[in-house]
Amino acid sequence: MANTPSAKKATRKIARRTAINGARRSRVRTFLRKVEEAIASGNKDAAVEAFRAAEPEMRRAASKGVFHRNTVSRKISRLSHRVKAIAEA
Repeated sequence: MANTPSAKKATRKIARRTAINGARRSRVRTFLRKVEEAIASGNKDAAVEAFRAAEPEMRRAASKGVFHRNTVSRKISRLSHRVKAIAEA
């Protein structure tokens, strides 16, 4: 248990940050789910639109430190290849 005033403040800050990061992570997952569903349905237009909406959200989460930037880059790259494959098919 925190005893010093600075440790108590740090605990409050961590709790606040955890809530914010959880919301951001959830938001990114929602956007990713929409892309995955569009790819699974085979709808080219929906997949492209969902991907265009998801990419900036993922980059924003990486810039805020919610996800590592290399992880986001890898996921975006793999998603873009899958969306492109649908678009060409």
